[in-house]
Amino acid sequence: MRFATALTLAALALASLPITALAQSSASSQVVAATPPMGWNSWNYFAERVTDKDIRAAADQIVASGMRDAGYVYINIDDTWEGERDATGLLHTNSKFPDMKALADYVHSKGLKLGIYSGPGTKTCGGYAASLGHELQDAQMYAAWGIDYLKYDLCSFIPDVMQKQAPHDEAAQMRLMHAAYEKMGKALQSTHRPIVYSLCQYGWDSPWEWAPALGGNSWRTTGDIEPHWDRIYTILEQQAGLEKYAGPGHWNDPDMLEVGNGKLSLVENRSHFSMWAMLASPLLAGNDLPNMKPEITAILTNRDVIAIDQDHLGKQASRVYADGEVEVWTRPLSGGAMAVAILNAGSDRIATHPFHLNLAALGLHGSQQAKNLWTGSTMQLTENMPIELPSHDILLLRITAPK
Repeated sequence: MRFATALTLAALALASLPITALAQSSASSQVVAATPPMGWNSWNYFAERVTDKDIRAAADQIVASGMRDAGYVYINIDDTWEGERDATGLLHTNSKFPDMKALADYVHSKGLKLGIYSGPGTKTCGGYAASLGHELQDAQMYAAWGIDYLKYDLCSFIPDVMQKQAPHDEAAQMRLMHAAYEKMGKALQSTHRPIVYSLCQYGWDSPWEWAPALGGNSWRTTGDIEPHWDRIYTILEQQAGLEKYAGPGHWNDPDMLEVGNGKLSLVENRSHFSMWAMLASPLLAGNDLPNMKPEITAILTNRDVIAIDQDHLGKQASRVYADGEVEVWTRPLSGGAMAVAILNAGSDRIATHPFHLNLAALGLHGSQQAKNLWTGSTMQLTENMPIELPSHDILLLRITAPK
């Protein structure tokens, strides 16, 4: 597993407040990542090849495609931008990124924000300079450049510190990891710049239980995502039960979107995007923007689905029940509305048995009027109604006035 892939979200703000206070202040403009961050990350498409020119082009394409207006505002540089530190410890960029401040200014001029990547070890996953021993210095540098988002990837901290200082003590290793993330969280907070702080440590030691108190705005819940259905579905299954930990300013992160990547079918791309929206996940695209097909653009810019992800109530979906290959997830929305996702996770073209919707299991009684968020049509839901979905397809519904 390559530890460097992952989104790059989350940030400082309100690290000094209790978690409960953080959640209660969801409507406040002071909350960083009051809704899940949306944007694009360079790794999935460019990997180590990314350059200043690529990031500028990505900013242009995010605007031209309509993605910015749909809510995608973070343009995040992943690994391999780093050069060497000078005698004062100041980290310089490498030749691919000649002027990071100028790049940030360009991205900001497009109405977008710029994200960057580092880690708590001596080296990043790609072998470039990371932040161990330079946390405050680096945070101040990011703020001076105008950085808006930091993805902080554990990677070399494992052999550098965890295994070296506590080779046979897992509990001690976890304490070292917590301290490393807290140190950068405090450093970011000290800059007084609202920088989203995204913990990328693969879900080790249940970060949903401790990351918000250390300043984290999002935290990876699993290992890396890959652009094939089996991996996407495996990650989805691991999100069940984590819903109580998500809320305004602090989000579970099942990793970046693979929409438009690999050999995912159109149905699989749609289901992937739908479920990440249901999960209140950060939505960080990682696709080939210049060659994005219209049907992929249509998925990524579906305003009704994005509205589920960005709902200000900030409640993550729960898996209510499964019947054979079909799963039913629900999410409470602001104003008393409800989102319902019915997913056929089976491998056959059609569910292997008739699926009948159990409205009572969802806490609903009687006929319900719902909007199909992929067709825009209105449909009536009735108790025990049969629903047929092709393999890996989804029915995503919004019930404005559930009964």
